[in-house]
Amino acid sequence: MAAMELFAEVGYEQTTVAAIAERAGLTSRTFFRHFADKREVLFSGSDVLQASMVAALRSAPVDASAMDAMAFALQAPADFFSEDRRDFARMRASVIAANGELHERELIKLARLSAALAEALRARGIGEPDASLVAEAGIAVFRVAFAQWVGPSERRTYGDVVGALLARLKTLAALH
Repeated sequence: MAAMELFAEVGYEQTTVAAIAERAGLTSRTFFRHFADKREVLFSGSDVLQASMVAALRSAPVDASAMDAMAFALQAPADFFSEDRRDFARMRASVIAANGELHERELIKLARLSAALAEALRARGIGEPDASLVAEAGIAVFRVAFAQWVGPSERRTYGDVVGALLARLKTLAALH
């Protein structure tokens, strides 16, 4: 949280690793044991998130449709995006939105997540282009759900937000 406070106070670009370490009561050396650089403070949980989403997709019932399996994956972050992490997530989203380099890194992480989800769908026997299409649709739902969940007036849980969006997507697909 020390890094986020500094990012909010002085901006991402002006924040140094030394300042983050000092605020956190660490040495710079200790900081680098945990993070490769200051960007990783913002992205350190992405591997855990990806692993949990892929595992959830793989654990979906064998007879689940590709989109229903994707729904399992999209619900997996509900524990990761708990209420006590919402303020951090809001600050993180704000910092990333204000910095082109960080926004680009976020898009790269999402592309990797999409590729991992598509691979898990292919492992379930979903062919191409369906696996990639469902994975990309899942990423779109994830992005919209996350943006809503970190919104200033949002009170629903991440799980409730993503559930409502999945229902809305099904309704929209049936209408057209």
